[in-house]
Amino acid sequence: MAGGLEPHLEALRRELHGPAVLSVLVALIAVAITFLIWRFLQGRRSSRKAVLLLGLCDAGKTLLFARLLSGRYRDTQTSITDSSAVYRVSQDKSTNVTLIDLPGHESLRLQFLERFKAAARAIVFVVDSVAFQREVKDVAEFLYQVLVDSTVLRNAPALLIACNKQDVTMAKSAKLIQQQLEKELNTLRVTRSAAPTSLDGSATGGPAQLGKKGKDFDFSQLPMKVEFVECSARGCKGEEGEADLEALEKWLVKVA
Repeated sequence: MAGGLEPHLEALRRELHGPAVLSVLVALIAVAITFLIWRFLQGRRSSRKAVLLLGLCDAGKTLLFARLLSGRYRDTQTSITDSSAVYRVSQDKSTNVTLIDLPGHESLRLQFLERFKAAARAIVFVVDSVAFQREVKDVAEFLYQVLVDSTVLRNAPALLIACNKQDVTMAKSAKLIQQQLEKELNTLRVTRSAAPTSLDGSATGGPAQLGKKGKDFDFSQLPMKVEFVECSARGCKGEEGEADLEALEKWLVKVA
């Protein structure tokens, strides 16, 4: 009986040392490495719980911040420091993010961005849809500085361009704002790429390349997902009415 099994056992031993088993082992190791990398990236993402509210002065960030937290209108003034609070995105108390409203003044905004950017899971860039036409260059300049930041590029937080003040008749649409920003960012990219170089031919402290080289810039070229929504922190009835933040709130649920 034992002698009859011996040839089969020998064949099995040879099979276990053959190329088929080696292929299986390599595949298993690859799966394990992929899983470990995924867990590492998930761990890094879960440690970033902040949603940063960015934008120029008077874009409506602070009122939007207050509306999201309490639903109520309040008079606001230009911020000179950050404000933060836990925002519960659903009835599940464990699902929340930390909203951080950062000052929009030119002399402060980059310094506060530097402080909080590493913790950002997502960024809400608030645009004044009424004043956009005259502020487009300033809006694009600030957005450009955000998009070429090395930490932002590495972490690739979700980005929402919140086109605020849609309750005003003269407000520009999200589609037009997207088109104009893409044009301005493309112009800025060309300007920055023409920055002076050092004697060895390297750029003198130039920022990272925005978008794809040789192609006109559009937001789909960025490493993070970018979306545009129209909203109104004030609401069509002003202080007495409700804010129109439904699209923004749905987006916060997605990124939480």
